[in-house]
Amino acid sequence: MRMLTIGAFARAARLSPKALRLYDELDLLRPARVDPDTGYRHYAVEQLEQARLVAWLRRLGMPLARIREVCALADPADAAREIRAYWARVEAETAARRDLALFLVDQLSGTTEREPTTMLTLRHSAHSDRGRVRPVNQDTAYAGGRLLAVADGFGPAGGPASSAAVEALRFLDTEAPPAGGVLNLLEDAVRAATDAVRDVADGSDEIGTTLTALLWTGSQLALVHIGDTRAYLLRDGALFRVTHDHTLVQSLVDEGRLTPEEAETHPQRTLLLKALTGAGTGAGTGTGTGTGTGGASGSGSGAYDLRLHEARLGDRYLLCSDGLSQTLPDDTLRSLLTAAPDPAAAVTALIDAANEAGGPDNVSCVVADVVEAVSGEEAG
Repeated sequence: MRMLTIGAFARAARLSPKALRLYDELDLLRPARVDPDTGYRHYAVEQLEQARLVAWLRRLGMPLARIREVCALADPADAAREIRAYWARVEAETAARRDLALFLVDQLSGTTEREPTTMLTLRHSAHSDRGRVRPVNQDTAYAGGRLLAVADGFGPAGGPASSAAVEALRFLDTEAPPAGGVLNLLEDAVRAATDAVRDVADGSDEIGTTLTALLWTGSQLALVHIGDTRAYLLRDGALFRVTHDHTLVQSLVDEGRLTPEEAETHPQRTLLLKALTGAGTGAGTGTGTGTGTGGASGSGSGAYDLRLHEARLGDRYLLCSDGLSQTLPDDTLRSLLTAAPDPAAAVTALIDAANEAGGPDNVSCVVADVVEAVSGEEAG
């Protein structure tokens, strides 16, 4: 077996030695031999094919955890299907960002060529359930004509904290937000929610809440998100997660140190890195508290996610607490959302399914459909 030094192998594979050391650590591309005295890595020429595949997949932007799954497949046809599925999702997300970019160009340049001719509105439903295990419900769910929100409280006053956060946003439901300043308006509202949670928590970082909210403008949804409550989009039969969990386990998945499957059963999967608490602003690593959700400080603009999302006729959105997302797999969520004829039926089906699966946590759902506004109906 012909061996190459790590430097020679890196040049041949078009990977850096630093990347090779990381892939060794993650069990993605192990060296064929490691010198017992110096620890110097050597690679077999036969490993170049896999190394080049890794390099190509990284150029596609594929996360390391998913690359490891692709490389572990023995059948090249299976690997090809995984890559095709990944790229289909990238194209769908890119198309959504392209539409948003076009909208922003029109807004900033003052052109109106792409103004929608069809007025859109939301049909929505919301419900929060204690589940079958927790003694109290610390979730809060809300759905109005413009505002959709879910919050998951933790600690001794988790219920009041989640309720206070959502209540601080409810004024957004009373009047149409300005199209150009909707993110600024939402950011101001989240600051108010932060203050409200701080008042409830009385300075304690063991009391707080996650928060995921969408604000409807008539053609877009402005998102604010912190913690592990989630927003999903069902579009053209495919389910996309709009939010990114602010948890320790998700950060390990992002780094390629855990697979998504390992994350589902990780003992620290509920440990939050960010949340609204009584400890003030700024993101920080929390400690497990309350009913299994980790407390964490963080509520400044660098701590929460804030962005615009372009809506389309026929879209169905789901906001939920982790009592749903950690109980039911994405395939089940997609099936139930697809089968339900309207938001109310979808909310009922999702909560019933979570409770039938054991109801280990409080579960809250908000489902909203983007539909055509009928004559005389406010379109947001």
